[in-house]
Formats: sequence, C-alpha cells, structure tokens
Amino acid sequence: MSTPLNQKIYDLIEPFNKKGVELGDNTSFAGDLEWDSLTVMDFVAEVEDSFDIIITMNMQAEIETVGQLVAAVEKLQA
Repeated sequence: MSTPLNQKIYDLIEPFNKKGVELGDNTSFAGDLEWDSLTVMDFVAEVEDSFDIIITMNMQAEIETVGQLVAAVEKLQA
C-alpha cells in the first residue's frame, strides 16, 4: 500500500537509485539497491533533513529495507 509517507521516501530514494530498481517495502538498501556506506550516509542525511528527525547509528544498523525505514520515520515523527 502506498501512502504519502511511502511516496515521499520513494522520491528521496530516486536520485540514489542508479540501477532503476522498482521500490517496495521489501526493497533492500544493500542487496537490491547496492548502496555503499557513503551512499547510505548521504541518503540518511536527506531523510533527516526532509522529515526533521534524527536517525541514530543504532537505528541505521537495524534498517535494511524501505518498509523498515518507513516504520522508523513514522515512529520518530510520533
């Protein structure tokens, strides 16, 4: 199910999606998108700026998929 939050995150991913991978809740940042650590850091900064949140290093380590990121942003905005 696509929500406004999902769509905003998809829009943030798009410039980093060099392989044109179709995005879904189970899309993996490391496996499907093949992001290296620098790309992850740049993307996390984008997410933090866009939603005015802080994603801790511990949280980053647990977020492996787009769906997990959406859930984390929802939780941090609550």
